[in-house]
Amino acid sequence: MAELAAVKLPEKRRAKKAQKASTAYASPNLSIIDWPLLTILWAIVSCGIILVASSSVSIADSLFSDSLHFAKRHTIYIVLGMIGACFVAAMPSQLWRRYGPLFLLLALVLLTLVLVPGLGKRVNGSQRWFNLGFITVQASEVVKFCVIVFFASYLSRRQVDLLNGWRGFAISIASIVLIAVLLILEPDFGSTVVITVTAMSMLFLAGVRLHQFLLLVVLGAGSLAALAMATPYRLQRLVSYLDPWADQYGGGYQLTQSLIAFGRGEWFGMGLGNSIQKLFYLPEAHTDFIFAIMAEEFGLFGVVLMLGLFVAFIARILGISRRAMAADDKFAALACFGVAAMFSTQVLINVGVASGFLPTKGLTLPFVSWGGSSLIANFALIGFILRLDWELRRDALVKPKVKRMPRKKSNATEELAA
Repeated sequence: MAELAAVKLPEKRRAKKAQKASTAYASPNLSIIDWPLLTILWAIVSCGIILVASSSVSIADSLFSDSLHFAKRHTIYIVLGMIGACFVAAMPSQLWRRYGPLFLLLALVLLTLVLVPGLGKRVNGSQRWFNLGFITVQASEVVKFCVIVFFASYLSRRQVDLLNGWRGFAISIASIVLIAVLLILEPDFGSTVVITVTAMSMLFLAGVRLHQFLLLVVLGAGSLAALAMATPYRLQRLVSYLDPWADQYGGGYQLTQSLIAFGRGEWFGMGLGNSIQKLFYLPEAHTDFIFAIMAEEFGLFGVVLMLGLFVAFIARILGISRRAMAADDKFAALACFGVAAMFSTQVLINVGVASGFLPTKGLTLPFVSWGGSSLIANFALIGFILRLDWELRRDALVKPKVKRMPRKKSNATEELAA
């Protein structure tokens, strides 16, 4: 009986492990979701709702006779974004890996169609949007998601071609150039910079040779600088950025008003709702320059707190990328790193523009600024990240632990011990 019990005990353990593995693969386990990441994200989103409600009160009342118009729509976009994130998170990562090249095709088709008169909507001289009636979709926001999926899929499958010759590198460069040219034709210089930096970061992580990467950096920086210098209105922005007070009622108006907001905020700000610059002094106060309004109302304390939340948020995503690399999941590692690079670039540009460290460029602050397509696209990326992280945790949970065997002493060691 004792021998029979000894035989049944390992069988029960194996059956229990098999049941645990099948349960982990069959249905989502909420205990292995990255709750710290979601907590940080919700803190950022909550700050965004408050800031949009405060910064848009005057313009909303003027345009729609409803001071909370933008805040209400912002909340609706957040709900839609959360639904989209759940939909993306329900898709297995194998689907994204397999159909990665189709996402590049989708990106090129969207960027081409938005340039067609009648299909693309022109606002302030730029043709970047599709008008779907209930929402206006910015093509470049969808393209950001497509670029990350494509490059993660391509670089994880073709890493040998990337390391052993110019073919894989040339295909990557051609993809970046095609997307950048179509974005410039809209024109959308800000998204061009963000997508180019994101793709280059993913190439760097994939192990592209140093001389190829340096060549890419030089070509990319040179091309973007040439575009900025060749276009009159971009050159005017650059000149105004260098000395905004020289033309404070012309080209430097927006930046000087933003700097005034920063100055008024001092240490702890004027208090929620007490901003003066949002009263038609600072253009785009609830979108591109919402960070300046936050600085005015919450001061240096609020600025540091918000930046701290973004640092923790991006660090958490990079942690997922590191764990994926340790688990030899190149697709997940590259995708998470690309998302972290994209969010980092957007935060740096938005904060840099508002504070006068960078030339004026229209880019939203992720999860904070008002903008429907931007919010929904960002939430979709979060759903993508959560799915990859969940699969990593699931695989680690069901992966059998390998016991280390004690090292056998060599004959020389035994003789010395004797």
